[in-house]
Amino acid sequence: MENCHLVFVYGTLRKFQNHSHLLDTAVLVASQCWTSGKLYDSSYGYPFMVQANDRVYGELYQLDSEQLKMVDDLEDYQGPGQDNLYERVEQTIFSDSGTWQAFVYVLPKSKNKDSLSLIKEGDWSVYRLLKDHDRLLYFAYGSCMDMQSFKKAKKEHYFQQVIGRGILDGFTLRYTRVLSDGGRADIVEEGGKVEGKVYQISSQAVSYLHEREGVKYNSYRPAIVPVKLDNHMIKEALTYIVVKKEREVAPPVYYMDSILRGGTGFLSPAYLNKLKEQYKLLLNNKV
Repeated sequence: MENCHLVFVYGTLRKFQNHSHLLDTAVLVASQCWTSGKLYDSSYGYPFMVQANDRVYGELYQLDSEQLKMVDDLEDYQGPGQDNLYERVEQTIFSDSGTWQAFVYVLPKSKNKDSLSLIKEGDWSVYRLLKDHDRLLYFAYGSCMDMQSFKKAKKEHYFQQVIGRGILDGFTLRYTRVLSDGGRADIVEEGGKVEGKVYQISSQAVSYLHEREGVKYNSYRPAIVPVKLDNHMIKEALTYIVVKKEREVAPPVYYMDSILRGGTGFLSPAYLNKLKEQYKLLLNNKV
């Protein structure tokens, strides 16, 4: 559309961050997407992205020209060749629904990044939440709903505070992490809703979850999502998303049993039935 611009944001313009209100009237295209780069903390309350081959996670918006000018002013971008705080470049943005070309604000190549601190996982929202909170809410939608799996790992003491049933809008549960015996659960931003169990956990539990979900090996990545809980909204809940999604396949029986066992008594009967039907279709290779 004429006078519309796609902009990828990764720092204080993201949802529930300091300047997110500036994009309240912008059109959200994707809430979980990424582009190539490295992310650094400036220690001034905002990050910088450097163009590189790693991943930086953020959100993609459609802005009109007036909104783009507002973001330019925030990022102190005055135009090509100026002494800008951020440069505005165009990069490919990857999302569950496809790829896009969008503006991204990056550290100028003339600026020294030696004083900056690398954010290894490339996600400002996750970085800030884990840095600022000793206790937080965790949204589990797969086998981590099952207390038996925690008991087997002797980590059940981390997950004693169950807050209730959470609902994540805009996503579908699929099994896109494919191992030798079948798929593992993932959330894909393609519409729909995912139900799960919300725990209150400690930073020690986060360390265990990072290990369990293979964050170090780029199996899953931590992410922040808004979750409905009863009659209120949890703005920032920790969850885990598959990094390299493959065509989904049916999970093994024991894994599916773990999901259903963990969800029984918390998830709605309609959602549990939907999971069972989805599993049957996958077994028949019809999904």
